[in-house]
Amino acid sequence: MFVLSEMKHVVRIPPHKFHMNLNDAIYEELNKKLANKVVLGVGLVVALRDLKKLEDSYVFPGDGASHTKVNFRCVVFRPFMEEILVGKIRSSSREGVMVTLGFFEDILIPPLSLQYPSRFDEVEQVWVWEYQPDGEQDDSEKHNLFMDPGESIRFRVTSEAFADTTPGLPDITADGTAASVVPTTQASTSSETAEPEPKVPYSLTGTINEPGLGLLSWWSS
Repeated sequence: MFVLSEMKHVVRIPPHKFHMNLNDAIYEELNKKLANKVVLGVGLVVALRDLKKLEDSYVFPGDGASHTKVNFRCVVFRPFMEEILVGKIRSSSREGVMVTLGFFEDILIPPLSLQYPSRFDEVEQVWVWEYQPDGEQDDSEKHNLFMDPGESIRFRVTSEAFADTTPGLPDITADGTAASVVPTTQASTSSETAEPEPKVPYSLTGTINEPGLGLLSWWSS
């Protein structure tokens, strides 16, 4: 679930931190910049682990800060595929069951990855596994097992997705000029009708459609 990832970065130390030990100042700046942030293609950075190598520091004209190229290692949250994790149900919708690990919440178990057969209860807004004991053919013997929010759930990671959330640049036309700006009235009307969906920088997809997975209470004696 957690891995060590080695990175490189040029750390800028402002003048008001020159009284600090250089390593301490770099630790502070790197943690401020990376802790609890998603690095594209790497994962969710939890904390700085250690500094591997510091190169010479430079002060550039017009900038009183020092700049130091640093090799360092970070503790990163990035489960491997097929890893089994335990979290808690955060919410449910027709799109599936959302799971939280406490520090990470962008985990979805889609409907096709739930125990079969499952249905979505519109009134309770939860998914229900219509469990039927082996050998029983009568529908009256079905047990409705509700996947309520807050319940502990065991799932298998099946895929991950990264998204670049950096602000987009203006569209450029073929002649190299910026595209024309939409008039204010038209732009305001468009924004009211179609709000762009916020991107999730890092998300996981899981499954519980196999024995032993799902709510922990289902399998406890």
